Amino acid sequence: MASKAKHLVEELSHQGPHRVLRGDLALVGLPGVVHTPAEGLGLPAVAFAHGWLQPPVRYRGLLRHLASWGFVVAAPGTQLGPLASHRLFAADLRTALDVCTGVRLGDGSVSVDAGKLGLAGHSVGGGCAVLAAAEDSRVRAVATMAATQTKPFATDAASRCGMPSLHLAAGKDLVAPAVGHASLIASNWAGEAGLRTLPKATHMGFTEGRHWSNLLLPGKAEYATQRVARVLLTAFFLVHLAGNRRYAPVLDADVKGTVIETAQAA
Repeated sequence: MASKAKHLVEELSHQGPHRVLRGDLALVGLPGVVHTPAEGLGLPAVAFAHGWLQPPVRYRGLLRHLASWGFVVAAPGTQLGPLASHRLFAADLRTALDVCTGVRLGDGSVSVDAGKLGLAGHSVGGGCAVLAAAEDSRVRAVATMAATQTKPFATDAASRCGMPSLHLAAGKDLVAPAVGHASLIASNWAGEAGLRTLPKATHMGFTEGRHWSNLLLPGKAEYATQRVARVLLTAFFLVHLAGNRRYAPVLDADVKGTVIETAQAA
């Protein structure tokens, strides 16, 4: 990795300069959580989609990390059951963006720029983020982690997404194989699509802490996987939502623990 990119990766691995506040989306009628910088007007915002059976709290470190770097991050806590509707969850993500743009957050000192909206998600949440992006012209950037297929198909929806995207695949994923869903989504993406594999990561490595669903799903929380995901998603959204090109070298760098891939169609 070039010296400049290595320095930027190290910088992004730490909390950003903003003090972070946490709020409850239920106050505006949508179960879930929102993390924001303590203050700031015209901020970028990201709606984050949890994985199958996973409560938003399992991504708290990532949500707080993004907020510390200047993003409003809303994570709906809906569709948590085993038979969750992917279509409705995608709609909830779009509603979360509506909340971010339509409500003054914090004590009124935090607002969002409607031209700086993004989506992110893990597992089935990654697929749902793609579904939501395909139906929402406001979305400017999308990032997924170990994305899985959805109904309707995220792989088809990707062909209607012209915004930049970043897709992280787990090399030891037994749920969504690295050469499967993430690669297909990236290869079908209508706009710019970056694809990386984390060779040592499992499907659940992106989650934090323990949860009863670990009895059903292979893998467990992995600090190294979470660290890399925080760095790459933060750099990606800083560049494509906040317009901060200083961190662009990270997106092309040989980041330790990842392999840059070329998406292959089926």
